[in-house]
Parts: sequence; C-alpha cells; structure tokens
Amino acid sequence: MSNILIFGHQNPDTDAITSAISYAYLNQKLGLEVEAVALGAPNEETEYALAHFETDAPRVIKNAAAETQEVILVDHNEFQQSVSDIRDVTVLAVVDHHRIANFETADPLYYRAEPVGCTNTIIYKLYQEKGIEIPKKIAGLMLSAIISDTLLFKSPTCTDEDVKAAKELAKLADVDTEKYGLEMLKAGTKLSNKTADELLDTDAKSFPLGDKNVRIGQVNTVDVGEVIERQTELEAAMAEQNSKNGYDLFLLVITNILSSDSVALAVGDSKDKVEAAFNTKLENNTAFLKGVVSRKKQIVPPLTEAFNK
Repeated sequence: MSNILIFGHQNPDTDAITSAISYAYLNQKLGLEVEAVALGAPNEETEYALAHFETDAPRVIKNAAAETQEVILVDHNEFQQSVSDIRDVTVLAVVDHHRIANFETADPLYYRAEPVGCTNTIIYKLYQEKGIEIPKKIAGLMLSAIISDTLLFKSPTCTDEDVKAAKELAKLADVDTEKYGLEMLKAGTKLSNKTADELLDTDAKSFPLGDKNVRIGQVNTVDVGEVIERQTELEAAMAEQNSKNGYDLFLLVITNILSSDSVALAVGDSKDKVEAAFNTKLENNTAFLKGVVSRKKQIVPPLTEAFNK
C-alpha cells in the first residue's frame, strides 16, 4: 500500500485543491508520508492560482482503496461528497469548515472543524500552532483559497480570522491581495466555452435534505445574463442529471461576484421548498436572491429547514 492520501471534495474548487496541497506539506514537515491528490481536475480559477504560484495540480484519483488504506479529508466531511470508496478506507483526520453530516468512523480520529470562511484559514492556524514556516508558493495558494471562498472578503461566511490569515499570507506570498484577487476571481468566470454539464459540475455538491436528494451547483460570473441566456440548455441538462443520478431537485445558483447577488434556477421536484426557503416565487423556474452568495451559510441552511418541515 502507498502513503496517506489527502484530498478535498468532488468537483473541487480552489479551497479543496489547495487545502490538500497545504495540509500535505504541513504533514510532510511533521514526518508523515502523505500525498495531496484530487477528486477532479481544477477549474479555471484554481488553474490560475496554481499557474501564478508555479505549482502542479495534484493527480486525480477515482478511488482510494486500491493504493492506500488511510486517508485525510479536507474541505469536506460528508461521504456522498468524497471519494467513491470512502467506506473502504480509514479516515485518519478531517480539517473542514462545513456542517457535519452523513459522517461516521469506526475508529477515533483527529477532527478540526471551525466556523470560518475557508479551510485554509484553519490550516494557517495549524501551521502557527506547529511552528512550521509557510513557503511563499504555499502561502499564495492558501491566500487564493481564502479569496475564493470569501469572494474577496464580501461573503457573509468571511470572519476576522479569514481576513487576518489572508493579510499574513499575502505578505508571505508577496502579492497585492485586491489586485491579484480580482484577477483570479475573474479567471473563474469565463463560462462561454463550457458545455451545460461542465457549467453544472463546476462547483456542485449533493445534499440529503429531508427524504430528498438535492444537488446544488454554483457558478460565479460577472454577467448573470450570459448564463440565463442558456436556460433551456441548462434545464435539459439538469433534468437529465436528475434522472441519471437520482436527484429529486437540482438547484443552480448563479452568483454575480461584482454585485454579490444571485439568481436561482431550479429543476425537479420540491421547487416549493426553494420558494419557502428563500421566501420568494419562482417564475420560469428562476428567482432573484438578493445578497445571497454563500451556499454553505445562505443556501443549505434555509433549504434544510424547508425540507425538514
């Protein structure tokens, strides 16, 4: 068997990819034989960050048990968001900033979860606690994740700890946070060359809500209209994914990173739950969600409440 594998969730975003890299480096410095891997290819935003800080993307794995019996999860804990054979391996540790759900282990483990905007904020604190110096490139990747997850500190998930960590990491990485951050975020909004399925899978996660299986995807853009123009195509792809994967509802959240508002597009059953969750009315399967940008804090919690009623 190989060494310990560290990875983030399926359809990885910048935090999932870079958390694996930064936490792997920390553990290597502490004497563990670990490797950062990924459960999918990096998106354009992450590719921008990796290229800027001259770092190769982790290799992509489809399953883990064929090469290791021990794994570490970052930026997720829910098993349906993890590697396909997660139940066949031992989870040694979790570092995450999401809700805890659908997760259990047979053995004790290290679990670090904090209500901050980004997993890399927690990992930054772990570097400080262990007295390990953060290299320039790693610092830049960690900063990129904080910028991404907090939408350059505009998201309601952003905390003072995220801002503090970002300031220190920016110094180590020697970058202008505002300038670099805008360039990186805009790199992730180039959507015109993506197929409908690629758009839907850019950043999508599955959530068991009540007795339903709900798929929630999110895309960031500077032009919501560009995405809505493809509504017919997107709805067909969403319906196909619902049928193929057993989703009861597919909710796509289209977020404008400049105005910090979103438009929701819903396909499938239980659309009344979407209306109840956001106190709105879907028209042509869409609704404007003023001030909503965070799936973790502003989308999943009200949907959970609506589906549990």
